[in-house]
Amino acid sequence: MSTRVSGPESPTVESRDELVAYLEAGSKPEADWSIGTEHEKFGFNIKDHSPVPYRGDHGIAALLKNYHERFGWEPMLENGDIIALSCTDCPKGGSISLEPGGQLELSGAPLQTIHETEAELRQHFTQVGEVGRELGIGFLGLGFTPKYTLQELPLVPKERYRIMMRYMPKRGMHGLDMMFRTATVQVNMDFGNEADMVQKLRVGLALQPVATALFANSPFTDGKPNGFQSYRAEIWRDTDPDRSGMLPFAFEDGMGFERYVDYALDVPMYFVYRDGRYIDVSGSSFRDFLNGKLEALPGAKPTLDDWVDHLTTLFPDVRLKQFIEMRGADAGPFSQLMALPALWAGLLYDRAALDGAASLVDGWTEEERQTLRDEVPRLGLATPFRGRTFRDVARDVVELAEGGLRRRAQLDESGDDETKALKPLIETVEEGRTEADRLLAAYDGPWAGNIDRLFETQAL
Repeated sequence: MSTRVSGPESPTVESRDELVAYLEAGSKPEADWSIGTEHEKFGFNIKDHSPVPYRGDHGIAALLKNYHERFGWEPMLENGDIIALSCTDCPKGGSISLEPGGQLELSGAPLQTIHETEAELRQHFTQVGEVGRELGIGFLGLGFTPKYTLQELPLVPKERYRIMMRYMPKRGMHGLDMMFRTATVQVNMDFGNEADMVQKLRVGLALQPVATALFANSPFTDGKPNGFQSYRAEIWRDTDPDRSGMLPFAFEDGMGFERYVDYALDVPMYFVYRDGRYIDVSGSSFRDFLNGKLEALPGAKPTLDDWVDHLTTLFPDVRLKQFIEMRGADAGPFSQLMALPALWAGLLYDRAALDGAASLVDGWTEEERQTLRDEVPRLGLATPFRGRTFRDVARDVVELAEGGLRRRAQLDESGDDETKALKPLIETVEEGRTEADRLLAAYDGPWAGNIDRLFETQAL
C-alpha cells in the first residue's frame, strides 16, 4: 500500500472532469508500456518461527534502518518511525513499504521486460536476505500467514492503518484478516487509450479467477489445513463490499474513465492527509469532498493527491489508476513471482493474445464470473465450468500468454525469450497441482502435520 509523506501541496480539484482527466492521462503509446511488479512477504524469526515485532534490535524497523545504511535507500518516516524506503533513481528499485501486520512489500520500478523484472527481484531478495539473516529474520511467500493469529502480529505505526482498523469491521467479517494476515503479488500494466483500457480491464477482471487458481498458495490457517486453495482470495469475499469485488459495471455499455470515476466517487473514504497527519473521514464519499461537504473538514476541497490516495483505498480484483493493477494472486516463491508478470504481459501486451483472451471470456455472464470468483478460492483448478474444469480454461489462458510472449520476442543475454518464466504455470496446468497442493502433500507427508516445517523448507 502506498505511503504518503509531507511535501508541496498538489493542485486543488474543482471538478469531476479533472478526476477523469487524471486517469486518462495514464494513456501511453505502446513503445512506452512497462511492467511493474509488487509483492509482499511475511517475516519470521528464524530461531523459533515467531512473528517479527516492529520495534527492537531485531525488529522490522531495525531491518529497514539497516537496509538504508547498507544499500542507500532513503527512509520515509511517520512521527519519527521508519515506515518505508525509496530509491527513485535506482535502475531497479522503486520502494519498500510495510503492510499493517509487518508484511514487507517491494513495489518494483516500471520495467520493459520480464528479464528486467527477474534482475530486480533477484537484487531485492539478495539484499533483503543479507540484512534479514544478520537480524535472524527469514521470509515466507504465501497468500495467508500459516499460523499467526491477529493478536500475535505487530501493528505497523501508520495512522492510516489505525483508521482502517476502526472502519473495516463495520463492512465485513474479514477486513482485519485481510490487513494483517494476507500477502499478494500484483502486476501493474499500461494501456494505450480508453478503448484499450476497457478491453484490458474486462479481460483482467474475467480472468482474475484463473490467476487465483494458478497461483493458489494459502491452504493453512492457525497451523492446520483450512480447506481452501487460496484462503487469501476467500478472505476478500467478505472484506468490504463497497470497495472490493468484480466490478460488474465494467462490462456494461458505456464503460470508460468516466464510469470508473463515478464508481470511485461513491466508495466511502478512509482519511484525508493534511499538515503531516491523517484525518479520519471514514464513511464519507469523495463526491461529498468534491462538493466541499466533508463533515470533518467543512468547506475544504480535495487536492489531486487526495484523489490519488483515495484510489489506493479501492480494492477491486482489478484496480484502475493511471495503469491497471492485476490483484488476484497469492504471494509465492520466486518462480511464481516471475510467472505472474509473464502471464499478464503475454496476455495484454500482444494484440493477438489480448483479442484471443477477450474472445475467450466474451459471453461469460455476470453470474458465471461471480460464481467463479466464489468457488475458485476453495476448489481452484478443479472448479467446474461450462462442462469442463477450470484447469482446462487455465491451460487455454497460459497458451495464449505463451504465444504473446513469443511474439514479443524479448531476448535475454542467453537468447531466451520471456516464455521461460511461464514454466511453473505450464507445469501446474499439465499436472493439475498448485503450490497449495504441494504444500498440503508435504504437510500430510514428510512434515507429519508439523506446520513449522513450512518455515524450514519454504523460506524465500
